[in-house]
Amino acid sequence: MSIDEVVGSLADGMTVGIGGWGSRRKPMALVRAICRSPLRDLTVVSYGGPDVGLLCAAGKVRRLVTAFATLDSIPLEPHFRAARQDGAIELTEYDEGMFMFGLYAAAHGLPFLPTPAGLGSDVLRVNPSLRTVRSPYGDEELVAVPALRLDVALVHMNRADARGNAQYLGPDPYMDDLFVKAAGASYVSCERLVDTSDLLKEGPLQSLLISRAHVAGVVETPNGAHFTDCEPDHRRDEAFQRLYAKAAADPGAWAAFAERFLSGDETAYQDAVRAFREESPR
Repeated sequence: MSIDEVVGSLADGMTVGIGGWGSRRKPMALVRAICRSPLRDLTVVSYGGPDVGLLCAAGKVRRLVTAFATLDSIPLEPHFRAARQDGAIELTEYDEGMFMFGLYAAAHGLPFLPTPAGLGSDVLRVNPSLRTVRSPYGDEELVAVPALRLDVALVHMNRADARGNAQYLGPDPYMDDLFVKAAGASYVSCERLVDTSDLLKEGPLQSLLISRAHVAGVVETPNGAHFTDCEPDHRRDEAFQRLYAKAAADPGAWAAFAERFLSGDETAYQDAVRAFREESPR
């Protein structure tokens, strides 16, 4: 599929899960296309990074379900901070472990899963709708985390074949396999499409994280995770990330940033990034 075909399959009000973790292996080409689209009122479910920030800045988010929103080397995602402080989005904030169990429950078709994660913290105070349950095998109290069911999941992988089998080659799978299993439809963007027979030449069998059985479409997006980390294909573009964060702090600077980097399609974005690198040698 093309980027526009993937985004064109989405609809207003959907619950969209986005894979990756913080500023690592995010499907940013797809996120940028959503920002350019007329989509609105989305519920975004993500271990948040600049995916969350860009969608908040573009006014696409009604509710965010997350455990954090960070750029990793910059602790707090600036557009998320602004949207939250301005009351522009609704927020459901879970402990990282609770978030994972919510994905697990949805992936396995369960209404909830019990976990000790979150007990003794303010997560229960800020989420008064959460319930606890008693173990039927003892007196242990556990948090009943509701399933995080997704209409659509978007993930970015290092390699994929045209059928939707997808492979990570970096140090961590994150929770991308849970996102695709928790969704009604899943779309994979990848650094490079390869023949099925070549997947095991790229990495070991265990690196084949996502099965075609859970994938509705695949799109090849070289450098499509930029500016987030996507090892071993590329590291996080720290210089560009600093530019992004600095621009987010000032409306005029952000307008100039958006005009240069976000006003065109993905080809225009990548061309603008290359020009930025030439202007800012490392």
